[in-house]
Amino acid sequence: VGDRQSVSLLLCLCNLSVHTAMPATRRSPARERPSPSPQRRRSGVAKSAAAAPKQAAPSKLSLVDHVLLPLLLMVTTPTFCHITAWLTAQPEPTLSTLAAAAAAGPAALAADVLASTMPDAKAAVLLTAFSGLALLIYAIPGPVKFGPISDRGARPAYADNAMWHCVLFPLVFVLGAAAGLYPLSVLYDNFGATVGLLNFGGLAFCALLYAKGLSRLGLRPSGPDAGSSGKGLLFDYYWGTELYPQLGGVDVKRFVNCRISMTYWMLAGVSFAAASHSRHGRLDPGLVLCAASQFVYLVKFFYWEIGYMRSIDIITDRAGFYETWGCLVWVPSIYTLHTRSMVQLPSGLSWPAAGAIFAVGLLGVAFNFEADLQR
Repeated sequence: VGDRQSVSLLLCLCNLSVHTAMPATRRSPARERPSPSPQRRRSGVAKSAAAAPKQAAPSKLSLVDHVLLPLLLMVTTPTFCHITAWLTAQPEPTLSTLAAAAAAGPAALAADVLASTMPDAKAAVLLTAFSGLALLIYAIPGPVKFGPISDRGARPAYADNAMWHCVLFPLVFVLGAAAGLYPLSVLYDNFGATVGLLNFGGLAFCALLYAKGLSRLGLRPSGPDAGSSGKGLLFDYYWGTELYPQLGGVDVKRFVNCRISMTYWMLAGVSFAAASHSRHGRLDPGLVLCAASQFVYLVKFFYWEIGYMRSIDIITDRAGFYETWGCLVWVPSIYTLHTRSMVQLPSGLSWPAAGAIFAVGLLGVAFNFEADLQR
C-alpha cells in the first residue's frame, strides 16, 4: 500500500511539473477573447482573411522558464517513461523493486531499462498497423465543423467522423484478436518496445515539426500561425513552431492527440485485462472495471472530439515536444500506469468493491461531460 501511495504522489508531482513550464502569456481564451455579438462574429470572419490582428509583444526571455525548465522536462520525462515501462514488467512493480535495482547498480539498471524498452520489429509492425487503421478511418467523410479563427486569421476545418473511429477501431481490434491474428494482450506483450519506438520516433517527429514551422529542410508551414517564439531553439522545440500543422492533408494535432494517443489509452485497459486473465486464470475486478471506466470516458471524448478541437490544447498550444511528444509518449506510458501495474500486481478488490469505485468513476465522467458542454 505504501508503494502505491508513493506512486500516486510521484505521478501527481510529475503532472504538476509538466505544467510549470508553460509560457507566461498562457491564459484562458475566454478571458482573452470575450464572445462577440453575432453581427461582430460574422464581420470578423469576413475580415480575418484580409487583415490579421496584431500580435502581442513577446515576453522577455527567461533563463528559467524558457531554457532550464523545458530542458529539465525534455530530459526527465522520456527517462521516466522508460523506467515505468521496465518497472511494470517486473514481478513486483513497486518502488521498492526500483530502489533495490538502483542500489544493486545504477549502470546495470540503466542497461536493463534500455534493453526492455528497445524498439523491435514487432513494435514497428504494431504501430504501423495501428496508425494505418487510424488513417483509413480518418478518411471517412463527415459533416465539416470549424475551429475558432486564430490570431492570424486561420480557421481550421474538421470532418466530424470521430464516432466512426470510436466504434470501428475497437471493433477491428477485438475481431482481429478473435480471428487469431494476435492475442488480445498484444499491447501489453509489446509495451516496452512500443514505448521505446514511440519515444525515439516522437523526439524525431518533433524535430521534423520544428523544421516545418520554420520553413526548413524544404518544408513549409501549413498556415499563417507559424514561426519562432523568439525565445531560442530549445524553447521552440519544446513549445513548437506551428499551431495547425498538416502532413499529407492530415491534421497532425487531431491525428496524434485523438486518433493515436487517446485510442491507445482506450484499448490499453482491454489489452491489459486480457493479459491479467492469461497470467492469473481469472478476471481481476479492479482491473476490468477500471478499464471499463476509462473506455466509457474515452467514448465520451470521441463524442465530444470537435469540442476538444476548439479547446486550449488545440487553439493555443503549438505542436512541439510539450503537446505532440506528450500525447505520443506520455499518455500511453503514464495514463495507463495503474492498469498496467495491476497485471503483475492484482488489485485484490471484490466485484462489489470494484463496482462501487466504478460507479464513482461513471459519476466523474458525467461531471466531466457536463463541464465540457458548458465550456
